[in-house]
Amino acid sequence: MHQSLGLILVQACSVPKDKYSKMESLFFSALGSSCLLLILYCVLRTFNSIWWKPKILEKHLKQQGIGGTSYKFLYGDMKDLKRMMTEAWSKPMALSHQIAPRVNPFYHQMVQNHVDVCDVGKISVAWIETRPRLIVADPELMRLILVDKQGHFQKPPVNPLVDLLTLGVSTLERQKWAKRRKLISPAFHHEKIQGMLPAFSDSCYKLINGWKKLVGSQESYELDIASELQNLSADVIARSAFGSSLEEGKKIFELRKEQVVLVIEASQALYIPGLRFLPTKKNKRRYEIDNEIKCMLRNMIQKKEVAVQNGEPFGDDLLGLLLQCKGELDNEMTTEDVIEECKLFYFAGQETTANWLTWTIIVLSMHPNWQDKAREEVLQSCGKNKPDLETINHLKIVSMILQEVIRLYPPVTGQFRHTYRRTNIGGMSIPADVEIFLPTLLLHHDTRYWGDDVHEFRPERFSEGVPKAFFPFGWGPRFCLGQSFAMLEAKLALAMILQNFSFELSPSYMHAPYTTITLQPQHGAPVILHQLYFSCFCRSE
Repeated sequence: MHQSLGLILVQACSVPKDKYSKMESLFFSALGSSCLLLILYCVLRTFNSIWWKPKILEKHLKQQGIGGTSYKFLYGDMKDLKRMMTEAWSKPMALSHQIAPRVNPFYHQMVQNHVDVCDVGKISVAWIETRPRLIVADPELMRLILVDKQGHFQKPPVNPLVDLLTLGVSTLERQKWAKRRKLISPAFHHEKIQGMLPAFSDSCYKLINGWKKLVGSQESYELDIASELQNLSADVIARSAFGSSLEEGKKIFELRKEQVVLVIEASQALYIPGLRFLPTKKNKRRYEIDNEIKCMLRNMIQKKEVAVQNGEPFGDDLLGLLLQCKGELDNEMTTEDVIEECKLFYFAGQETTANWLTWTIIVLSMHPNWQDKAREEVLQSCGKNKPDLETINHLKIVSMILQEVIRLYPPVTGQFRHTYRRTNIGGMSIPADVEIFLPTLLLHHDTRYWGDDVHEFRPERFSEGVPKAFFPFGWGPRFCLGQSFAMLEAKLALAMILQNFSFELSPSYMHAPYTTITLQPQHGAPVILHQLYFSCFCRSE
C-alpha cells in the first residue's frame, strides 16, 4: 500500500507544467461555476420566498372567494397596521365600551370592509410581511380550528426573540404537548384550586388593609388600581403556585415587565434571520433578563428540592407538582422544562386576572347601579365576614358581571394558529404555511351574535348560561388551564373589595384600552376609593 501511494505521489509530481496549469484552470473554472450556481440558488430561493410564493398563495386564496388586501412587496400590510395602531393609540377615546376600533383598528377595518362581502362567509385575508393571515371572524369556524384533532393547525412560528417571553406547554405541539398537558393538569383540578382559597384570601386581605391605611381618616383617596391589582395577582401567584410571597417574586415580575416591552418591539420589527445573534444593546438586554429570571427560578427549584430531600413534602402548589412529576422514572421533564412552565404561569397567571379585575373596577365605576347590586349580593351573603367557598360559588350577580366584563374587555384579544399542512376550513382548501387569526375581541363585539346592544354593559346576558360566541379562555383541548384559578381569584377579590369600598372614576382617568400582549388601560386606572363601614350597605338610590 505504501509503495502504491508513493507511486501516485511521484506521478503527480511528474505532471508537466502545462498540464498542471490546465488542471488548475479547470479547478478554478469549476469552483467559479459552483459559486455562480450557489448565488443563483440563493437568489431564486429569496425571490420565491419574498415574491413568487406569496403571489401563488394570494391567487389560490382569492380563487376561493376570500376577500382582503393584496400582497405588498416584503412588508405586506405591516406598515398600514402600525400606522393605524399608532394613530388610534395617540389619544384617548370617549367613555364607552365600543373599544374594537381603538384596540385593533386594522383588523376591525378588515372585518368591516371585507367579511360581509366575502363569498365564503366571515373570512378575509391580510398580509404580515410575506405571510398571508386569514382573519376568521366566525364562531363555528373558530371552534373547528381550536378543536382540531389532526394537528393541521398549530401555534405559528415566531421570532426567536419573542420565544424568550414564554415557552412551556403553550408552545408545544402534538405528543409533547399532550404529555406535558397531562402532567400539569392535576394542579388545576377544582379540588386543588379550592384548596388555594386561604392563600387567595391572605393576599386579598393584605390588599384591603393596605387600601384602608391609604384612605385613613379621609373621606376618599385617589389610587391607580391597575398597579395595585397587578401586585395582588402577583402575590396570589407567588403564594399559591410557588409557596412564596410577593417580596420573593417581586424581582421576577419587574424583569418580566421590562421583557414584555422588548418582546413587543421585536415582534413588530421586520424579521431577518440571524439578527438576534447580533450583540446589540437591546439583544444583550433581552438575553440578560431571560438569564436572570431563569437563575432566580432555578434557585427557587433547588431550594424546594433540598427541602424535599430533608423530609418536607412537595406541597400542593404548582412548583411542588412539577417537581414531583420531574422525579418520576418515566417522565422526560427536565429542570429547564420546569423553569419554562414557571415562566409561563408567572406571566399568564398574573396578567389575565389583574387586567380582568382592573377592567371590572373601571366598568363598575361607569355603572354604579351594578356596583350597588353586586355589593348588596355580597353583603347579604356574608356580611363583613371573609367570603368562604360556598358563598363565592353562590355569587350569581358577581359572576355575571365578571363574565360581561371579560366579554367587553378580553385579556387576550385574539389567538393565532398556523396551517402545518394543506387543510380545509369550512369547505375551503387552505395551503400550508398560512397564518390564522381568531379575533376574540371582534367576535365579542359582533352584533350578529350579541344583538344591537352589543356595546352596552348588560350582565344579565349571562343569566341563562354562556352564549356561543364567547372565547375569553380559548376553546377545545388547548383551553386555558388557569380558567378556574382566575375565576375564583377574581370573584374573591371583587367580593372583598365591594365589602369594604365603593369607587368611582377619577376626573384624571382617560379611557384608552390598548394591548401590550394583554388588554390594559394605556394611562392607568385612577379611581377614587370611599371606605365603607358596617352600616353602609350600598349607595342611596
